[in-house]
Amino acid sequence: MKRPTQKDVAKLAGVSQAAVSMVLSGTGAPTVSPDTWMRITEAAKTLGYAPNRFAQALKTRRTMTIACIVPDITNPFYPVLIRGVQAVAQEGAYDVITVNTDGDPARERHFLDWAHQGRVDGVIGVFFTLKATDFRSLVEAGVPVVRIESARKKGGDIAIDDIFVDSRAAAHAVVDYLVGRGHRRIAMLAGTGGPQRVRVEGYREAMATAGAAPSVTITEAFSEEAGFTAAQSILESGYEPTAIFAANDLMAIGVMRALRDRGLRIPEDVAVVGFDDISPASLVSPPLTTVSQFQARMGELAAEALLQRLRGLRPPSGTTEEVRFQLIERASA
Repeated sequence: MKRPTQKDVAKLAGVSQAAVSMVLSGTGAPTVSPDTWMRITEAAKTLGYAPNRFAQALKTRRTMTIACIVPDITNPFYPVLIRGVQAVAQEGAYDVITVNTDGDPARERHFLDWAHQGRVDGVIGVFFTLKATDFRSLVEAGVPVVRIESARKKGGDIAIDDIFVDSRAAAHAVVDYLVGRGHRRIAMLAGTGGPQRVRVEGYREAMATAGAAPSVTITEAFSEEAGFTAAQSILESGYEPTAIFAANDLMAIGVMRALRDRGLRIPEDVAVVGFDDISPASLVSPPLTTVSQFQARMGELAAEALLQRLRGLRPPSGTTEEVRFQLIERASA
């Protein structure tokens, strides 16, 4: 059976072969409208057209590959986000390489240098230690960067696109929810780095508003084991919380395990709230009350922004896009 060609795609989409070449090569152009772009990609999918990546790379000097950099691939939050990136990237004929940094400064910088070597056409990432200025030379070299952020962003002169959830506001909403349910002794646990600062700030602000004394424990990691150990320390300190707010769901699941080990009931003795709404959150017993960040949508928006940068469809300055959070009420609080 004859393999479909770009000419076949152009005929089915009702466009010129030049437009098909621009879209399917990933180079794009401001003159190709979103509607035309969609018609071409849909026609290619219908015909089963597969571009010759090696030939494209020689012609366009592009790898047709995007790097998705995350701090912890074992955290169920990130595979869902990556899946969102992948869903959009493959529509634009791009492959996605996933890179794990463990949130380590040296590893984050290593992969920044790696991207500088022309290994990928663009970078989407969650960075715990790198700042916007660290990406300036990469962006100026023509490698677009999209960051997934945990704090409100304003954009700037560096053409970085930020997709963010306002974690400070979300943490504030969690405490307001617990206070509304009669809790005053609300302890908070968080790992080091990443979203720690803004989530703890939101917690402290809400506790101050409620006239309640804060109790914050910072651990080395956002892990289940760290949550388990930190909860044990809190329970042994004599603080006697009626609620524990963990800065991510893995820590919250560790907290629940520590409470059960002491024979404490959830939520009758101690309520527990997490953050992220990872898939196990609805499966633990009792199901975990948490904050959803809609990570699949975050990944989709990040990939859309990156492809638009590659096609020359974004402004020369940085942009921001907020994803709304949602408090998911379940039986743990």
